Amino acid sequence: MIQTPATAPKKSLLKKLLLAGIILLLAGGAAVWYIFTREFEDTATQEAAYTVSAMPFMEEFRNNIDEANKKYSEKIITVNGRVTEIEKADTAVNIKMADTGTGDYIIFAFQQQHIKAAKQVQVGDSIAIKGSCSAGVYSDILETGFITFKRCSINK
Repeated sequence: MIQTPATAPKKSLLKKLLLAGIILLLAGGAAVWYIFTREFEDTATQEAAYTVSAMPFMEEFRNNIDEANKKYSEKIITVNGRVTEIEKADTAVNIKMADTGTGDYIIFAFQQQHIKAAKQVQVGDSIAIKGSCSAGVYSDILETGFITFKRCSINK
C-alpha cells in the first residue's frame, strides 16, 4: 500500500495510541500485583500507637465515631479486655470483646502465624490483643456499633 500524506498521520497516531495502551496495561498490572502480594510486618513486633481498655474504647466510638475513626484507623493498637465470644473455623479464629449493655463489640482477626495462640484463648479470659484498627461502624439496622481489627496477635 502506498502511503499518501493523509494516511501517514493516521498510522503514526495509531502506533502512539497502541504504545500508550500497552504502557497503561503494564502499569495497571504492576499495581494490581503489588497490592495482592503485599505482605505486612508481624504485628507482634510493631510498637502500639495506643493502649486502651475495651469498654472506654467502645464508648469513645459510640460518642463520636467520626473523630474516633480519624484517631485510630490504620494504627496499631493494644486493647485490654475480657473475651466474650470466640468464632473458630478450620484456618481462622475471630475473638470478640463486647459491651453486653449496648451490644457494641470489637472483633479481632488474627495473622496466620498467631492463629494457634488465639485458639488457646477461652471465653472469659482477660487478655491484651494488638492489631491494626480497620474502623468503627454503627449499624442503624442492628442498632449496634462494632470496631474491626485486622492482623492481630495476642500481646504478651
